[in-house]
Amino acid sequence: MDIATIIGILVAFGALFGMVEMEHVELGGLFLPAPMLLVFGATIGCGIASTTLKDAIASFKAVPKAFTGKVTPPQSVIDDVVGLAETARANGLLALEQEADKHDDPFMKKALQNIADGTDGDELRILLEDEIESNAAPVRSASAFFMGLGGFAPTVGIIGTVVSLTHVLANLGKPDELGPLIASAFVATLWGLLTANFLWLPIGGKLRKLAQLEADRQTLLMEGLLAVQAGSQPRLLGERLTAMVPPAFRGDTKGRKAKAGKGGDADVDDQQLAA
Repeated sequence: MDIATIIGILVAFGALFGMVEMEHVELGGLFLPAPMLLVFGATIGCGIASTTLKDAIASFKAVPKAFTGKVTPPQSVIDDVVGLAETARANGLLALEQEADKHDDPFMKKALQNIADGTDGDELRILLEDEIESNAAPVRSASAFFMGLGGFAPTVGIIGTVVSLTHVLANLGKPDELGPLIASAFVATLWGLLTANFLWLPIGGKLRKLAQLEADRQTLLMEGLLAVQAGSQPRLLGERLTAMVPPAFRGDTKGRKAKAGKGGDADVDDQQLAA
């Protein structure tokens, strides 16, 4: 589980409450029901109005993914593909049908099953590319929904402040009450800015990043499996896939390559690399 979103939001709110404490602001004055109701209710309402009800419900269901989304290391994908290349080299492509049953990833299962069934490489690439796009679409839609909420929230907060200021103007004849009324009026703006930057935009940004990482993982897996189907040599396939990964995200392959270099032939090298 990647906890960056949890840590980030806790740090953001911690900094806010730290400032409140240092400035000796009365915390109860920030949690006023009326402006909070307006900001949360109207923001979510505007977000729902900007999309379909089905997409809005799906977007809220995707919220846990932003906090508990799993990020698969690229090296793990490469190791799996190299192992499959070894299996295909030793036992033929039909052996990949049994390998498909060992994996929980629907994308890999579909790819391995089609390879075992003898699907043409070009047709399989089109199929897998369409699968990657369709898998990413729901998460991207959820990301766009929350990014939209991040755009609505500040404006809704300003609307709440304007509404409260009309109440202030109606009580100009009561100077003793003006201070608290003006302070309360700006609470709506505070919550609009706070929810946009502390909640909606981070959630939307994290979902967008997770969709990108998953698409990258499936693309790496697709290229590797298509190379397995084409009969690529496992060691070279591992190096090719590693080259597709940004250097900062590559695993430690030097040690495996050094061990592989001690072997007597290419088959031993490949088996050690796959291991």
